[in-house]
Amino acid sequence: MIDIQGTVAAGFEKVADAFQANFEEFPEVGAGFSLVADGEVQVDITAGTADRSTGRAWDDQTLQLVFSTTKGAAAICVAHLVDAGRLSYDDAVAAHWPEFSAAGKGEITVAQLMSHQAGLPYVDAVLSVDELLAVDPVVAALAAQRPIWEPGTAHGYHAVTFGWLAGELVRQIDGRTIGRYFAEEVAAPLGLDFWIGLPESEEHRVSTLESAPPPADVEALAMALKIMGPGTMGFKALTMNGSLMALGAAAAQNPFNTRALHATEMPAANGITNARSLATMYAATVGEVDGVRLLSPEVMRTASAEAVRGPDAALVAETRFGMGFMLENELVPLLGPNAFGHAGAGGSLGQADPASGVGYGYVMNQMLAGIAGDPRTVRLNDAVRECL
Repeated sequence: MIDIQGTVAAGFEKVADAFQANFEEFPEVGAGFSLVADGEVQVDITAGTADRSTGRAWDDQTLQLVFSTTKGAAAICVAHLVDAGRLSYDDAVAAHWPEFSAAGKGEITVAQLMSHQAGLPYVDAVLSVDELLAVDPVVAALAAQRPIWEPGTAHGYHAVTFGWLAGELVRQIDGRTIGRYFAEEVAAPLGLDFWIGLPESEEHRVSTLESAPPPADVEALAMALKIMGPGTMGFKALTMNGSLMALGAAAAQNPFNTRALHATEMPAANGITNARSLATMYAATVGEVDGVRLLSPEVMRTASAEAVRGPDAALVAETRFGMGFMLENELVPLLGPNAFGHAGAGGSLGQADPASGVGYGYVMNQMLAGIAGDPRTVRLNDAVRECL
């Protein structure tokens, strides 16, 4: 039996049971889960090991890099600007970021950018490690890039570019980088342990990622090759046309375990947080938490409404997106038909369910393979629904 630490409110015991079962059935190493309902923390639990090389235990101070779960935070920043009247989803991106109009992109709207319709899942240029980490060269390359498809005619997961595109939009409007904007406008009011660009003072708290084992069966391997095979749109989108692979080679380890990648702002993929902060952030999009509500009901509904649905040009499978948020479907099972949030590579998940007033966060360091719903969060979703 794994030793679970934390708190579980009466009536939510089944969630802790599901969390326990994940350690028994899957190769879970360390993980955290949190649930906030109607502004109150109902579940906040951790278990396992944060770093197997040292034996460091996972506790309530452990932080975890959450890959694309970061996109939900970036989407909230953009929605926050919409709520403030400084931006409209109907605006042309170039109205706020003039350089973006190059190469036929002048008519791309903020809504198209946020729903993966802009045709910019990668850039043709192969960028160096230093350029990726510096951010500005990536932004310049995206501004110059001709769309891969005609914007608005298809959608395809902008796996890494989404964050830099949204981040530059925020910077052009506000003057702050998205990491700073998020820290000051979202994290600080709610007391979140959540960073896009981690301060060195917090580095010692970060858990070590354990890479996913290879697909276990022929069907899963075939799907992986269909999405990520050499030359595919998925490969180019998920690796920034190979640039991220060079970053891994330079690090001689998983680059997402390095200080250099933790320190930069990669708003689609390098957010570092814990389950409690994810749950709190999402709860504050659908209600108040300690007197703070991040999004008005109107903007929350607009941001979480379906903008696209169908076969994804990068991920092959069907995807559904709102304004930067993943929506309920087979790829990412959520708590209900109106729930919204974002999953991250390997299994992490943050989501909000307006119907139940819930914010939910799950983080872990053992990644699992596959693009369909992670079985650990599927089990946790089922348990949460039983308890609500």
